[in-house]
Amino acid sequence: MRFLSFLLLSGFSVAAFAQKPVPANLEPLPPPPPFNAADAAQDSAPEGEPQVTITKQTEQTIEEYRVGGRLYMIKVTPKVGAPYYLVDDKGDGKFARQESLDSGFRPPRWIIHRF
Repeated sequence: MRFLSFLLLSGFSVAAFAQKPVPANLEPLPPPPPFNAADAAQDSAPEGEPQVTITKQTEQTIEEYRVGGRLYMIKVTPKVGAPYYLVDDKGDGKFARQESLDSGFRPPRWIIHRF
């Protein structure tokens, strides 16, 4: 009995997935546009997310951070020593050196409740 019901159900499923006739008026898809890696990198970054360009040299690695095409920060990592940042704080194109991105500002904190 189980075998008979199995054959009956498989017959219905085969009929359901039978290939339909192909219409005669179909046109082929156009070829995809040529791939350009630079355009893909610009298009893939969402608005507000920085684009990072990394340049490795013999003595240091330079990371340039841009938002909307505007350079706002450069991170320099020398082969020997600690990394430092060049930051455009005012947006005027003048970069100031900072040893870290910590501004030193510490807001006051109070304990409200202990569990």
